[in-house]
Amino acid sequence: MNSPLVVGLSYRTTPMALLERAALDAAAARDLAGRLCAADHVAEALVLSTCNRLEVYAAVGRFHAGLAAVGDAIAEATGIDLDELTEHLYVHYEASAIEHVFSVAAGLDSMAVGEQQILGQVRAALKAAQEDGTVSRSLTTVLERALRVGKRAHAETELDRAGAGLIQAGLHRAEQVIGPLEQAHALVLGAGAMSGLAVATLQRAGVGTLTVVNRTPERARRLAEAAGGRTRDIAELEAAMAESDLILACTGATGHLIDAAMVKGALAARGGRPQVYADLALPRDIEPEVADLDGAVLVDLEALGRLLAQGGQAAGGVQQARVLVGQEVQSHLATQHASQVAPTVAALRGMARGVVEVELDRLRGRLRERWTDAADERVLAELEQTVHRVVEKLLHTPTVRVKELASEPDGPAYAQALRQLFDLDLGRVEAVTTPITLGGGAS
Repeated sequence: MNSPLVVGLSYRTTPMALLERAALDAAAARDLAGRLCAADHVAEALVLSTCNRLEVYAAVGRFHAGLAAVGDAIAEATGIDLDELTEHLYVHYEASAIEHVFSVAAGLDSMAVGEQQILGQVRAALKAAQEDGTVSRSLTTVLERALRVGKRAHAETELDRAGAGLIQAGLHRAEQVIGPLEQAHALVLGAGAMSGLAVATLQRAGVGTLTVVNRTPERARRLAEAAGGRTRDIAELEAAMAESDLILACTGATGHLIDAAMVKGALAARGGRPQVYADLALPRDIEPEVADLDGAVLVDLEALGRLLAQGGQAAGGVQQARVLVGQEVQSHLATQHASQVAPTVAALRGMARGVVEVELDRLRGRLRERWTDAADERVLAELEQTVHRVVEKLLHTPTVRVKELASEPDGPAYAQALRQLFDLDLGRVEAVTTPITLGGGAS
């Protein structure tokens, strides 16, 4: 029986510089999952790589062997020595792993608590793993339920109100430096999901003017027009920077798109007027040395995380979502435990059915030598139903109790006791999942 295992790095445990080095693009994440499934001790694997986490979700036969395989694979995929990674890796197993996956999908483990982008990222990772064949029933069941939990958390609780969010935190910091946003010009670099969120947030904040720059002009145009903004070509990035008070960078690029020299030029063109650079990307879009320039304030994901922590979160919505996640975890575990004892219950019912049918066949043969009319056949049918009901009633309590006890710590022992008491062979006895009663009775 394989159990779920989570091994990962996130902004909670890892310095941003190391997390940036460990970042994997979509192709590398899929390759890591594939290599894990080809290794010993790992039956299924899925890799979730986002701007602030790298996590492996695996189904393993043995904890220590599976953990070693996953740790070695992460080190190889990221090119970071395992000794350096170890102090930052976190591990969740079995029930703890399920709770973590559900919490991640709900946005409870995000830097911006309650953000919904993670739902799409989990869905995309699951789809890729299904296409590649690196997940089957075990992980698929957990991840599909996690997606449903995430949707419920946003629909049924006030989680969406939790925290200011990364972008809101960046805007608050910008106002401290450049003044009211209504008088500011903002530049958004990128046109992906995070950029769309940035544009929508700027629009709600009433920013003075807005420019979108992206390598694909058409995507930039659609995003800008939706908010009443304008676009500039990527070749005009430096000129657009000089015009902007606030620059939000959130692309999927692997190198720095804005370096210190470009910022120095923009500051010079502005005559010393300050600028705020908010880097919402990982790997980072903006060279860290920008923070050393007079007149430039740089906030990256790590700094924004600190700002969020200082501002606190809306405790009510978070608590509601955590309660929901806890209930979903218990429900999932109960279903899982019941499914584990189901073969034993089915085998017991199958054995009982076999014994009843053999004895009834013997009885029919003996009685039909003496009974010939229709009335006798009706009596025989009633006898058969009575025997079935008696056996069903005898089996009802132990089978119901073993399902109830399955969720307890020593639950599997009860199923094992049934197998030993009745000498059940799960591989030999035909599994029967429907009640054996013909004329009613307990199920």
